[in-house]
Amino acid sequence: MRSHHNYIDVAVAIPVYNTFTYNVPKHLSAMTSIGKRVLVPFGRRSITGYILGSDTGSRHEGVKDVLDILDEQPLFPASMIPFFKWTADYYMHPIGDVIKSALPTGLNLYDFVSIRSSEKGKNALFDNDLTPLEKEILKRLQTGACSLKNLGNNVNKHIPHALIQSMQSRGLIFHQRRLKGGTTRQKIERHVKLIDSDTPKENLSGARKKIVEALKEYGEVPLRKLKTTIPSAPRLIKHLAADGYISIVDKRVYRDPFGEPITADVAHILTKEQKIALAKLMGSVTRKFKTFLLTGVTGSGKTEVYMQLSEKAIARGLSVLVLVPEIALISQMERRFRARFGECVAILHSGLSAGERYDQWVRITRQEVNIAIGTRSAVFAPFTNIGIIIVDEEHDTSYKQESGLRYNARDLAIVRAKLLGGTALLGSATPSVQSYNNVTTKKYTEVTLTERVENRPLPKITIVDLRKSRDIKGIRRFITPKLHDAIETTLKRNEQVLLFLNRRGFASYPVCSACGESQRCKNCDISLTLHRGANAYKCHYCGFTRASASNCAACGSTKIRLLGLGTEKVEDAIKTLFPDARIARMDRDTTKRKGSVIKILKALRNQTIDILVGTQMIAKGHDFPNITLVGIVCADLSLNFPDFRAGERTFQLLAQVAGRAGRGSVPGRVILQTFNPDHFSILSATKQDFLSFFNSEIDARKSLNYPPFSRMVQLKISGKDKKKTQQHAHIVGDLCHFLKQSNRSFFKPIEVLGPIEAPLPKIAKQYRWQILLKGVTVRPLHNFLHTLWFKNRKQISNRHVKVVVDVDPLFMM
Repeated sequence: MRSHHNYIDVAVAIPVYNTFTYNVPKHLSAMTSIGKRVLVPFGRRSITGYILGSDTGSRHEGVKDVLDILDEQPLFPASMIPFFKWTADYYMHPIGDVIKSALPTGLNLYDFVSIRSSEKGKNALFDNDLTPLEKEILKRLQTGACSLKNLGNNVNKHIPHALIQSMQSRGLIFHQRRLKGGTTRQKIERHVKLIDSDTPKENLSGARKKIVEALKEYGEVPLRKLKTTIPSAPRLIKHLAADGYISIVDKRVYRDPFGEPITADVAHILTKEQKIALAKLMGSVTRKFKTFLLTGVTGSGKTEVYMQLSEKAIARGLSVLVLVPEIALISQMERRFRARFGECVAILHSGLSAGERYDQWVRITRQEVNIAIGTRSAVFAPFTNIGIIIVDEEHDTSYKQESGLRYNARDLAIVRAKLLGGTALLGSATPSVQSYNNVTTKKYTEVTLTERVENRPLPKITIVDLRKSRDIKGIRRFITPKLHDAIETTLKRNEQVLLFLNRRGFASYPVCSACGESQRCKNCDISLTLHRGANAYKCHYCGFTRASASNCAACGSTKIRLLGLGTEKVEDAIKTLFPDARIARMDRDTTKRKGSVIKILKALRNQTIDILVGTQMIAKGHDFPNITLVGIVCADLSLNFPDFRAGERTFQLLAQVAGRAGRGSVPGRVILQTFNPDHFSILSATKQDFLSFFNSEIDARKSLNYPPFSRMVQLKISGKDKKKTQQHAHIVGDLCHFLKQSNRSFFKPIEVLGPIEAPLPKIAKQYRWQILLKGVTVRPLHNFLHTLWFKNRKQISNRHVKVVVDVDPLFMM
């Protein structure tokens, strides 16, 4: 029996819902603390877990020992554990997976089982007692150990587990376990310094004298820097250290994610409205939890309010977390905050390398910074004393994670502020219907900025009816005379132009002239898009590609008509129409490489781009004073989705992109082209009138009992076999209906819609069905979901069909 018992509660980094109790051996006890990773046995494996606290329950039988403590310092503070638990419970996700999603990637260790040939197996290759498959296996293992999966791929045959067990029992092969993972770790850099500055140099060679002189001048120097001036330094410092001239020390350094230095800035003089807003917001900081919605027209100076509010919070010893919806906006926000606050700013987003993200995370845990700026995953930043969480462009759908842990960072920001007793500040010129409804019901407090900074006028918006150009062929159908003339006038004044179209590629609907069939993806129920730059047809859902020279898949004809348009076609046309203009494109195709977004935005800021063509990436939050014209090539693309939020997204996108014009001293102009000039979303965006849009939209939502008048959960059901997927969708649907009918507490509050085939029935070879659960309030809906999910696992689990829970879904496709 153990003489030492130190039980801890551990969440393991695999998709299981429970936490587990482990014993910490005496020799590891001093290193144990909440927030550290541990290596623990789990079944026959060794995996990474996270310490959540001590297990103070009664004595446990058969508890396994922790194998190792993996961190010197905790990766997250104890104050985050209630937040992790709330997130896991609300989004129906395993808590270990929640923590794994929050942490920088590449940290965790897992054991890996490989198969290796024994000496007996190597000798048996020459015997005739083996089957052909056994010979193939042993022949492959001559080159080294590999996993069972890779072994099957190499021999191109299914290998039964029974055969592997038989070969193992006969001594031909054996299993070998080793740890893999843990690829992200701290960066260590070698530094050198003189032991004594008065050291004589007479007996030193020329190169060694240079090293000593450099160290006298600069003090302690990274070897990397010394090597740039003295290439032989790495070899020579060993001799200098052995002779007692210098000392060599390895130091931890942070990888720099920022790039170019920033010129310091000071706080701007606030407008009267900004002063009132700041005073109202500061009144709640450090008192108690409160949520504010900062609304205001585009260009009204919300960012300056964010920064001055942050300054006051930091002065009170609090930390600030700033969320922005996309990496494209990080650069601008980070530049402004660093100019104001210097090196106390960290950034967190997926565009960083794993090492850079890890270093930024560690800077926060060590309390070396008090501001973090990032995209949705930054909501998990490991601060201990957050005073304010700012969610900029709170309406943006990019805050919703669409795979794995399907959380909404905006909603989690409010929860985290509540758990910490802090302030949540949501900001947007076009707030979500959900958030503004919370203002009308007094859940949120509204703070408003009605005027642009320096009384700059809102851009003048002109509607162009595309129905009048239906019969015009070619790109002139979309680059209308009014848009063309406006671009020409703007360029003559040496001002810049944004052209917005929320669809990338060259031709979005290639059709065969011979048989009339559209060129479709072989894995999805969706048309391919021609990308001329890549010389390929591409599927924007699964990534399938086909050469642009391919014949029609249906009839073999070479006559493919390239209908539809995207940003690539618009860019091509603009280059033809304005050959002297400097033109760039900003969409997912041109921003794949690290640093490409910053490069485009820097060129726009330095006015080396005259016309920027782009998707919604150019619509959000950018502030470039020389952009005086915005052309919306086609405003209707998002209106056509079969989704109750289509009108809301259209209004927000159009109002936001229009707001990029006229943010400097020259008034702006917007040309908005549409096939639906009378649609209330487009009319409201034209007038920049959010309240008009909200009043029309909220009435429609109420009549249909859609959010914010109900809460929703979507069950997404998918599988490779069409029939099995449909059958399982009906099994889960019947289970939902039975649970509703058989339980009084669910009968009235819960509405079950479906099962029904998804609007996009097939994506990436997966057939898709869905069930929608609606409830007026959260508690009954989540009770229903917990009963369905945890008490009926055998019926819901299916090896051929996947069922995923999406709480508060944003996309219904």
